[in-house]
Amino acid sequence: MDRLDKWLCARTEHSRKEIKTWIRDGKVQINGIRITDPGVHVAATDSVFLNGSHICAEEFVYIMQNKPPGVVSVSRSDQEKTVVDLLPPDLRRKGLFPAGRLDKDTTGFVLITDDGEFAHRILSPRRHVTKTYTAVLRDPAGSAYREAFQRGISLADGTVCLAADLEYTDDPCIVRVFLREGRYHQVRRMFAALGNQVIALHRDAIGGLQLDASLLPGESRPLTMEELSQITNEQLS
Repeated sequence: MDRLDKWLCARTEHSRKEIKTWIRDGKVQINGIRITDPGVHVAATDSVFLNGSHICAEEFVYIMQNKPPGVVSVSRSDQEKTVVDLLPPDLRRKGLFPAGRLDKDTTGFVLITDDGEFAHRILSPRRHVTKTYTAVLRDPAGSAYREAFQRGISLADGTVCLAADLEYTDDPCIVRVFLREGRYHQVRRMFAALGNQVIALHRDAIGGLQLDASLLPGESRPLTMEELSQITNEQLS
């Protein structure tokens, strides 16, 4: 069991000095009881509230966000709004980062976590975790696009992409793309190599987990263990 001040410091963005002050001011409750001693120990089953907000007790958190355009997929930036900036106060804590980046103007599913090992598992091409996108193109998708994607497109700088898949829709300018790697501006560069341009791009899914349709742009929510298992195709506990 950890001391209350240390436990809160590890699960929020606040400094230990701030937390100690709030505890002594009576702004922390454990199981409905107001606590004023920073040295009280917290058990795994305890329910802790700070300034009226419930604090997640889990060692790691996993958050689904519907990223809007104009937001950068980094932890912090002095110039631009980040996906972490969009998180509500009750989901914020130290060490959060986006597991894989979306371009500034790309929208859709971003996974935010503080679990580096899990992020590596879903980002490594060897893990075959597919990321699914919907792309709106300037020109209709050619009949040979799917074969080119499956063969592995060569980008303008000579980089050869891993084999991917492409699915046509009823609209010839809208396609779905399935990748298992995430190079810089990859989807846009792949279509540019075919002489086309991506007008809009949206990430629909990571692995087998679809973006929650009820999340408005900029909204976020925690993921369940069952949902994490859908991403990795592994039984998690």
